[in-house]
Amino acid sequence: MKKIIQKAKDFNELVMFEHSIFSLPFIFIAMIVAADGWFGFGLLILGVLAALSARNFAMGVNRYADRDVDAANPRTQNRPNVDGRLDASSIMIFTVVNAIIFIIVASIINSLAFWLSFPILFVLGSYSYFKRFSSLAHVVLGVALGLAPIAGVVAVEASIPLWSVLLSLGVIFWVAGFDLLYSLQDMDFDADNDLHSIPSRYGADATLFISALFHSLAVLFWLLFVWSASLGFFAFVAAFGSGAVLAYEQKLVRRDFTQIDRAFFTVNGYLGVAFFVLIILDRMFA
Repeated sequence: MKKIIQKAKDFNELVMFEHSIFSLPFIFIAMIVAADGWFGFGLLILGVLAALSARNFAMGVNRYADRDVDAANPRTQNRPNVDGRLDASSIMIFTVVNAIIFIIVASIINSLAFWLSFPILFVLGSYSYFKRFSSLAHVVLGVALGLAPIAGVVAVEASIPLWSVLLSLGVIFWVAGFDLLYSLQDMDFDADNDLHSIPSRYGADATLFISALFHSLAVLFWLLFVWSASLGFFAFVAAFGSGAVLAYEQKLVRRDFTQIDRAFFTVNGYLGVAFFVLIILDRMFA
């Protein structure tokens, strides 16, 4: 039993389940707006299963593909994929199982979700290889998480309305913006190891500017989402409030690069949850 518990802990550290907080709120935001309120316990369970299995698949591919990179980077040398706790075969089996779970859950939801599950898995898996040849890996990660609201609305109404695209675009630029800040930690390592990233190619100042631009676009698209979906006061508070939170995140990193982890995990986690709660309030008092 101890071995099973330890192995579960190792897989948890591998994929960092707690970081699902970035995508889960926006899946349910889309579902709440599409259903104009509560969408039912059935879709809640299926939505959680789809989100977790998709993210586990993406992280599994990433950790499998980056074994050599993580082993060489002092910041990541203690990850389970490189320190001997999880071998390559175990990681691959874990990844394939989660892909199968995601496809099965999508097929239960509806036929559109089923057919979209395959290109979604392709996008989720491709991120891990982009850093080998393109500095656009940050945007690809944004697209991977930005698919979450699309998946949420498809689950409810089997269509992709304009407002969901605008919500997704906001998520894409939000994620790409904070991934740029996070990548500042590996700027020198990436440059020395022929890995492509905006920080390693253009430097810290340009990265900070592009990150701020991306976050400004995120807020713009979230405001357009609120307007397009004909939402109310609390939704506008969510969009404008996100702008304030992202401005704080930018200030935090600019002041001290040692605050990158705090900005990446804590600030962005609060942003997603607060946005979600405000959308619930907006629908309750609509």
